[in-house]
Order: sequence, then structure tokens, then C-alpha cells
Amino acid sequence: MKPYILKIALFLLISLTLKNLVACDICGCSSGNYFLGPTPQFNTYFIGTRYSFRSFSTVIKTDNEQYSKDFYQTAELWGGLKINQRFQALAFLPYNINHSKTDDGNKLNEGLGDLTLIGNYSILDKVTLTKENAAVSQQLYIGLGVKVPTGQYSINTDEIVSSANSQPGTGSLDYLLSTSYNLTINNWGIASNLNYKVNQSASDFRFGNRFSATAFGFRTFELKKNSISPTVGLFYENLHPSEFAKIKVESTGGNAFLGSIGIETRIKKLSLGINAQLPIAQNISDLQTKINLRGMVHLTYTF
Repeated sequence: MKPYILKIALFLLISLTLKNLVACDICGCSSGNYFLGPTPQFNTYFIGTRYSFRSFSTVIKTDNEQYSKDFYQTAELWGGLKINQRFQALAFLPYNINHSKTDDGNKLNEGLGDLTLIGNYSILDKVTLTKENAAVSQQLYIGLGVKVPTGQYSINTDEIVSSANSQPGTGSLDYLLSTSYNLTINNWGIASNLNYKVNQSASDFRFGNRFSATAFGFRTFELKKNSISPTVGLFYENLHPSEFAKIKVESTGGNAFLGSIGIETRIKKLSLGINAQLPIAQNISDLQTKINLRGMVHLTYTF
């Protein structure tokens, strides 16, 4: 009977510890976050930079004096290489700046994030003409990738959950699955993708797996060799609960549905894009965390 008593005691101890640890930084929307977004069309290579920000606010429903206002920023190098007509490789290297204002004071963690590598395989890539001479272009890719723990990950054992959420990296080797489908009919088009991230554990803490789906509609206006494309889109994200010592962390996980508006411009081989996302519906951390404004801007050279 003794082994069972020890297991029960350990379970209760971890559960009580987690209940205290998740008091403020329960969102888990920083280091565990993953957003691929639409990638540019390119002939052989593309290289560029992206800047994104995400803001959240948390108030504990059982104690309104415990709160957290989080502002996460990422400056990222990204690039792509077409190996042949079927294969392309993508790479993303972020630098993360995570700032939190809580009832315990202000926290700032910044540093190199985790390198992401993705290999895409083209299932479909064709252009056809309709009877009305409308050009229909379609591309369908499936991808596999890894997120390598290159980022800083040094957690406080007294505050494992909250410190893990604010680290520039996650300390784990994670796996990525993705599909993307692009459809254009003359100057109108849709770019969509599905992404699933399988997280592993580090220091007994594991961010929950994440699923996201995006769809952007656009209209391209040609200006000689340049173009401008207003975009409007939808974004859905589902976050599985996080775990510590293989036990579910209370009040983590959830889902969100956001709307997006932006614009993409192309000047010869240089592309500039900007978009903003606002929540339409959300249920994060048992409604204790609210997603505020998100945004992204990129500058990319394709050739």
C-alpha cells in the first residue's frame, strides 16, 4: 500500500503547487506560440525580416487583485529556398522580447528564440484557363518541420509555470505539421494554411499542442511592374492545456477566433506587408486571459 500512498501524496502536492504557480502568468501565449502565416511566392529564394507583437491581459477570477498585462514582441529573420519544382525549405529565426506587468512587479525577458525549419512538398501547382479566359492558379503544399531549442530557457523552480511562459525559448525539440493552399482567379485570390505543433517537455514542463488555421482573401491591383493587394482574413487557434510533471496545469489552454485586415505591396522584387488581428470570440484560460491587438509587418526580397 505504501507505493500508492506515496503516489497519491505526490499528486496532491503537485496539484496544490500548480494552483499557486498559475496565479498570474497562466496564458502560455509567449514561448509556446507558433504562427507561420502565408509565405510569399518566389522563384528560387526569398529572404527578409518580420516584426510581430501580441498583447494579452489576465485577471484571476477568484482574486481580482492578481493580474498580468503581457506584451510579446518578435523580430525575426526568415527565408526560403526552392530546391526543385517539388520541394522548398523554409527557415525562421526569432529574437523575442517578452514584457509583463503584474501585481508582483514588472518582468522583462528577451533573447534569441527557437529556430524553426520546415520542408514543404508540392502536391499541386498548375495554371488553367476557364471558358471565359480567366486564369486560375492553384498551389497545394504539405510540410513537416522542427523547432530547435536554440533560445534561452532558464526557469525558476519556485515559479515554473510563470517563468516558462516568459522565456525567449521553450527548451524543447518540437515538431510541426502544415498544409497551405493558394487559389487565384485573375486578380482575386485566397491564401490559406493549417498548422499543428506537437510540443515536447523541458524541465518537466510541456506547453500544450497547438492548432491554427488561417484564410486570407485578397485583390491584386497591378501598377506596371508593381502591385498592391488589400487583404482580409480569419484566424483560428486552439491551445491544448499545458502540463507539469505530466499533470494538466489548471486554467491553461483554450481557443480564439480573430479577424485580420492588411495590405501587401510589391515593388519589383521587394515586398512589404502589414496586417492587424483583433479577436472576434475567445475563451483562453477559462476566460481569465483576453487577447488584445496583434500585428505583423514584414519586408521581404524574392528572387
